[in-house]
Amino acid sequence: MISVLGQQLWKGKLVSGVLTIVLGAMVLAWPGPTILIASTMFGVFMLVSGFAELFLAFTLPRSAATRVLLFLTGALSFVLAILSFRHFGEGYAILLLSLWIGMGFIFLGISENAVAINERDLPGRGWYVVSGVMSMIAGGIVLVWPFDSILVLTLVSGVSLAILGVIQIVQAFQIRKDSNAARETFETLSQRVAA
Repeated sequence: MISVLGQQLWKGKLVSGVLTIVLGAMVLAWPGPTILIASTMFGVFMLVSGFAELFLAFTLPRSAATRVLLFLTGALSFVLAILSFRHFGEGYAILLLSLWIGMGFIFLGISENAVAINERDLPGRGWYVVSGVMSMIAGGIVLVWPFDSILVLTLVSGVSLAILGVIQIVQAFQIRKDSNAARETFETLSQRVAA
């Protein structure tokens, strides 16, 4: 049982690592098409989430305030999706994706600082402040230089994927080694008990 599970785990981890390296190499080799695909997926996501939120705004038995917020976020998502597809390939979708990422960094930074300010007994409170400030700075950089920063984020993602793939391959061989050691230990114990 241990041997079968170990064999499946290490093979799955090895395949995952190789595929992650291949994906990272593709991102690094073709950053332009990668950005276009990511921005297209962002547009599709905004379209689907916009429709879902509009649907929920009219069908959920919730308070009026909740339904109004659902309607507003759904309508905004729908408008962003239309804008991202309106001039496909001309950079609008990439610009919207960059703005979305920049605003996400800023909101993350604000929320981390709010938590750090309001929770006086929070362990590592200072690190929340540092992380929040860094997130807000990163968001500002993305908003000021949206096209350059999305390219840098793409390249960093490609390198990160390649490194993650190497780590997964090392883990796969470690799992195989540990699985074989566990199997040998189990067999040795079984022989001693049988004797």
